Amino acid sequence: MATSTEYSLGPHTFARGWYVIAESHELTERPLALRFFDQDFALYRGKSGQLVLLDAHCPHMQCHIAASDTAIIAREGAQIEGDSIRCPYHGWRFGADGVCDDIPYFDGPKPRSAKLNSYVVAERLGCIWMWYDNDGNEPHYPVPDVPQWQQSEWIQWRLDHLGELAVHPQEIIDNMADARHLGPTHGAPCEYFENEFRDHIYIQHQGGFHKEYQAMLRTTTWYTGPGVLLSHQLFGDVESIEIIANTPIEDGRVKLWHGLLVNSGVAKPGPDELEQAKQLQAGALDSLAADFGVWKQKKPALRVLQIKTDGPFARGRRWYKQFYMPLAECGSIQEEVNGRCGVEGLAPPPPESVLDGAIAQLVAFVRGGSDRNR
Repeated sequence: MATSTEYSLGPHTFARGWYVIAESHELTERPLALRFFDQDFALYRGKSGQLVLLDAHCPHMQCHIAASDTAIIAREGAQIEGDSIRCPYHGWRFGADGVCDDIPYFDGPKPRSAKLNSYVVAERLGCIWMWYDNDGNEPHYPVPDVPQWQQSEWIQWRLDHLGELAVHPQEIIDNMADARHLGPTHGAPCEYFENEFRDHIYIQHQGGFHKEYQAMLRTTTWYTGPGVLLSHQLFGDVESIEIIANTPIEDGRVKLWHGLLVNSGVAKPGPDELEQAKQLQAGALDSLAADFGVWKQKKPALRVLQIKTDGPFARGRRWYKQFYMPLAECGSIQEEVNGRCGVEGLAPPPPESVLDGAIAQLVAFVRGGSDRNR
């Protein structure tokens, strides 16, 4: 396990951006105890439906407000009142803004320090997302999204929870530039390959014949910021969108989720289409397991022994560094890396392909969605 400092990523320990922290269905009448970015959090849905994410430890006596399963009000599911939450130890209540709004046995003014930090959260793609920024800035790009999620013929995923992995996210994101692992690791060597950088978006266009399944696999894959990969895939005549989300728990350790959004081809998918989507997601997870097996056993690649027919690892790593730098320094990194780059020995993507059109639509969707997503 290596740290952000060892990768020379920048002054911040964790990358700024949107991250998956839970699935929507995990939120019930009880709060959810979470740990990410070397911090403890309490996540809950208020009675109005508002999502609330607070620091976890009550300033009164440092009780974890979401982790109790023994206190009476926790056992009875009575902690959440309106959009506020009560500490299970003494019943101090905190609003969605983190400020203490009631102490049940005290009518005087609340202590000024009786407050918790509150964080920006959103709900998209069946997931709860947190905006993380070490400097406390508001989100400067919208929550990751795809328009297909709302279309009736697309069967929505239920995420695979993959647990924790002792690897720095840098090693995961390196896959975006790694044209040459697709044959040995996944059995689908590239016939064409290209990377594209558009500010906070990192795109991979690739395609090749999959030996095991005897079908052509074409993908356009992108990171919207550092925490989530989405991949629009054509595998034979099957169209899908894959998600792989990674969220740091601590420096050098991540939690991961996986899912597959499948185009059923019919307006009202039935049991047969739902079962097919389930099997396709399982197959996509098997492919990801090949990467997991490598990541679990490899040493950190603090320096890549680059050869000219590899993918553009250095450019991809430079793109990733922007999220570890102060926001004011991102523009110069984006100007440096923006554009397209191929790999020597591999063809460029076919012009005007279906997936090129899809990514153009996606970028327009993302850039036009700031008001909708905030």
